[in-house]
Amino acid sequence: MSGPNLLYIHSDQHSPFVMGCAGDPVVETPHLDRLASGGVVLDACYCPSPLCVPSRMATLAGRYPSDNRVWTNSHMLASSTPTLAHAMGAGGYRPALVGRMHSVGPDQLHGYVERLVGDHGPNHIGGRGADHGDLSGTAGPSRVSLTKSGPGQSAYQVHDEDVTAASVDWLNRYGVRRRAGQTEDPFSLSVGYMLPHQPFVARAEDYERYAGRVGPPRTPVAFSDALHPHLRDWRSRCGIEEVTEEEIARARAAYWGLVDRMDRMIGQLLAALEQNDLLHNTLIVYTSDHGEQVGEHGLWWKQTFYEDSARIPAILWWPSQLPSGIHCDRVCSSLDLNATMLDALNCPSLPESRGRSMLPLLRNESQTWEDVAFCEFCLDPAGAAGPVGEEGVFQRMIRCGEWKLNYYHQQPSQLFNLQEDPRETNDRIADPDCADVVSELTERLLDGWNPDDIAEHMAHQRLDREILARWARQTEPEDEFRWDLRPEMDYIDP
Repeated sequence: MSGPNLLYIHSDQHSPFVMGCAGDPVVETPHLDRLASGGVVLDACYCPSPLCVPSRMATLAGRYPSDNRVWTNSHMLASSTPTLAHAMGAGGYRPALVGRMHSVGPDQLHGYVERLVGDHGPNHIGGRGADHGDLSGTAGPSRVSLTKSGPGQSAYQVHDEDVTAASVDWLNRYGVRRRAGQTEDPFSLSVGYMLPHQPFVARAEDYERYAGRVGPPRTPVAFSDALHPHLRDWRSRCGIEEVTEEEIARARAAYWGLVDRMDRMIGQLLAALEQNDLLHNTLIVYTSDHGEQVGEHGLWWKQTFYEDSARIPAILWWPSQLPSGIHCDRVCSSLDLNATMLDALNCPSLPESRGRSMLPLLRNESQTWEDVAFCEFCLDPAGAAGPVGEEGVFQRMIRCGEWKLNYYHQQPSQLFNLQEDPRETNDRIADPDCADVVSELTERLLDGWNPDDIAEHMAHQRLDREILARWARQTEPEDEFRWDLRPEMDYIDP
C-alpha cells in the first residue's frame, strides 16, 4: 500500500498555553516549537470532555461521550464501537500503540494490533489500583497534590521514559526492515504519554530550571460569591479554597518542568524519525486529552470549561502536504483530528463519526467550515473522578464562533465572548443584549443531549459496574497490558 506514515503523539493534561509556540515566554519546548514552525497550530481546538477516559474514548471513536455512553473514568467503551485504529487497520495499516490509552475493561487494544507499553492502572474495574507511595492521592483532584509538590520524581515520568525508549526502538526496527527491503508499507504509531499530568513533581534539574521563573496565574480569582456556584462547591470539596503562594509557585514550577521534560522525549522521537529517513513522508499529530488549570481562576487540574482546561494543544506537521508555520483560529475538536488523520491516510471514515476532516480547510481548498465544538462533563455520584454530591454533575459547553456557553444542569449558565474577553472574566449570561445568543446556543446545546437521560443511563451502569468490580476482586484476572508502577518511583526530595 502507499500512503504517509503517521506518528500520533497524545499527552495527558497539557495546557494549550504552556508551549513556546503558544506564546509562553518561560517554558522551553524546542521540539514542539519545531513542529509548529514547520506545520499548523490549531489555536481553538477543544477536547470532548475535560476528563481523561471520556475524552480519550471520544477521540478514539470520533463520537461525543454521550454517543459512547462513556462519561466518567469508570465507564467502558464498547468493543463493538469502531475506532480510529480500526479504521486505520481497515485502510491497510497495522496500527501500533505504545503507552497511555486509559481504556477501561478487558479490551485494551480497541483496534490496535500491537501494544508495547500499557497504562499503570488496572485493566479491569475493581482491579488493584496503583500505589503512588509517598505521593498517594496526588494524582487526583485533591489538595494534597499542591502540598506535595516540588522537586522529586513522579512515576508518570518513569512511565513516559519507558514509552519513549520503546517507541524509539520500534522506529529504529522499522527503519532496519525498510532499509533491508523487508517492508515498504507505511507505519501508524500512536505514542501515549502521561506527562504533564500531576503529581506536580519534577526531577530536581527540571524543577530548578523553572523555580522562581514561572509567574503567578494570569487570571487569579479569590474564593468569593463572584465565582460560579458549581465552581465554588468544587473548590470547597477539593479543599482549595485557600492555596498559599508557596504552593502555587512550587506546583507551577514543577508543571513547567514536566512539560519541558515531555518535550525532550518528543525530541527523541523526532530524532529517530530523522535518523531513519522517515521525516519526509510522515504526518505528525501532537495533542492532549484536555488542558490544565494550573491555578488559573483559582482552580487546578482539569474538570472545567475554562479555556485552560477545555482547550487543548494541537499541532499538525506534514511536509509538502500542509502549510508551514501558520496558526489556524477556526474552532474545532479532537473529533475533527480523528477525521483529519483518517482522511490524510486515505482510510475509511468511521460511520458514526461526528468529526470533520480539516484537510480541505488547511489546504485552502475549501472555506466551508462551521466554527463549532462541544465539550461535556458528567460525573456519577458514585465512583466519580473527584468529590461529587449526591446529585451528580451534568454539564455541557458549546463554543460557536466568538461565543462560549457553559450549561450547568439546574444551575445558572455562563456566557463568554472570547474575542473580547479571552481570559473569561466577564460572564454575560444576564446581559439583556445577549438574550438571543443565550437562547440560540442553549437550544443547540440541549438538542440531542438530555441530562435526565444521562443520569438514568449512569444509574444502570452503576449496577453493572458493581458486578464487574466484584467479579474482578474475587477472580483477580490478569492485567494483560499494564505497566509496573511501583511506589518507590514516586517521591519528594527531602
